[in-house]
Amino acid sequence: MPHRADPRDWFLSREERGNGSTRVDDAHPDAAFSTANRVRALVHGRTYFAELMRCVEAAGEGDLVWFTDWRSDPDQRLGDEPGSELVEVLGRALDRGADVRALVWRSQAAAMGYAHQEHRDLGDLLQERGADVQLDMRVTRAGTHHQKFVVVRHRDEPARDIAFVGGIDLCHGRRDDALHGGDPQTLHVADEYGERAPWHDVQVALQGPVVHDVETVFRERWEDSSPTTRHPWRRLRDARADLDGARSPLPPQAPPPPPAAETADDTGTDTDTGHAVQLLRTYPVLGTGWAFDFAPRGERSVARGYTKAVKHARRLVYVEDQFLWGHEMSTVLADALRAQPGLHVVVVLPQHPDQDGWFARDPQVLGRLRGVQRLLLEAPDRVAFYGLENHAGTPVYVHAKVCVLDDTWASIGSDNFCRRSWTNDSELSAAIIDRGATEGRAGFARRLRLTLAAEHLDRLDPDELTSVDDMDDAGLLEVMADCVDPGDMFARFAESADALDAWHDGGRAGPRPPGRLRRLPEPRLPLARQLLAVPSYRFLHDPDGRSWRMRRRKTF
Repeated sequence: MPHRADPRDWFLSREERGNGSTRVDDAHPDAAFSTANRVRALVHGRTYFAELMRCVEAAGEGDLVWFTDWRSDPDQRLGDEPGSELVEVLGRALDRGADVRALVWRSQAAAMGYAHQEHRDLGDLLQERGADVQLDMRVTRAGTHHQKFVVVRHRDEPARDIAFVGGIDLCHGRRDDALHGGDPQTLHVADEYGERAPWHDVQVALQGPVVHDVETVFRERWEDSSPTTRHPWRRLRDARADLDGARSPLPPQAPPPPPAAETADDTGTDTDTGHAVQLLRTYPVLGTGWAFDFAPRGERSVARGYTKAVKHARRLVYVEDQFLWGHEMSTVLADALRAQPGLHVVVVLPQHPDQDGWFARDPQVLGRLRGVQRLLLEAPDRVAFYGLENHAGTPVYVHAKVCVLDDTWASIGSDNFCRRSWTNDSELSAAIIDRGATEGRAGFARRLRLTLAAEHLDRLDPDELTSVDDMDDAGLLEVMADCVDPGDMFARFAESADALDAWHDGGRAGPRPPGRLRRLPEPRLPLARQLLAVPSYRFLHDPDGRSWRMRRRKTF
């Protein structure tokens, strides 16, 4: 059983957040987290988009629909039917009187593969309908706005307020499901993933006081006094299209929503029926003469939050991530493995980089090599790396950003295990602690781990793999009884992957073994290509957004 954790032990304090200029914790001044929330993990883009559309379609006069994104495609369908396109769903909310606003990363040049024109199109289309859209370029030279969240607040029914946080963009390629056939509106990635890339992802739905905190993250960026771009030509062009820095004022912020779960504890911590949630963020040090009002020295609470929480892990660190790059990031896990001889680490990653061509691939392979080798050298028998494939044998692109520690602390967000996410880009993650795990109740973190494991091991009907909160705990614990113990799950993953690898190696003769896990071979790159990849890796793929002093001290 997971032990009944005190969130104050695992979460950052206000001082440990390291950013005295933010308002994100003002609604709970005695702690850097909120309590009495309800948290649901939404596994896969199809599940998230359906839930998002339902909530936006219910927004009306005086309600708020605010979102940020790394990439948004105006024609991306949130459902199967015509009229479910993102711009149409938001347009109908505007027609009903909702306040719709967006902070979308402007992106670098389209020639670099980014969605520059799609973001301008989204802004133009929504502005025509009455929304306020800002193309935000307040980033470092090689940085991005990588936060992906939506806030829906109801003027007259705050108990219905909800926020969505995670790694799923409102764009093509994301609306996949547990069968992993890919989004019908495909987005090409590397050739190994086929014409319609299978996509594995997770978002989290938050209800309760934490919605106020997520809204504050949006408000801080919107109300920041710095211009959305420093480029004179871009500012002139945006002004002509009403996509300039003249952001319309926000309405006064309503109080936090009521508790989504009753608490019977007057100590400020959650009880059996509620989730404690801490928002972790990354903002870079922008540079001389340019700084965020709410984070003048940046914020690295993602890095600090992970570093603190991992030190408490004793049995299992379970990670699903798009990247695990670099010496510094893997050192956090290596230190934990050294300190705890009973600790195991399981990491699910993409089988292949997301881009073709050596210029893009070699830096990604170099980053993974630096991260993976460090862990294998530390504890080769207690570390395992896996990729995923669908039943047709096509690799599944793992875009999820999930971490579960000892079935007690879990995080779902936009950040990856790399220096870029921990220091350079804007990021937002929700760390969750549920103290309600009992003999018959899994608790949020364990339920999340076992649900993801059930999919990867082919233990449940894909139609059931939607919302972790909707699943029956007793049934899940029964079906996954041989994985409840962390050490047992480590063994089951190995057995499943080895069987599937042997089937492939044997020419796919006979019935395909159940499961989707494939062992990832240790990454290799000739020394000469490593040297050639270093500049691109260091300055483009995995830049460092810290001050020079922090870099020298190797601190966050």
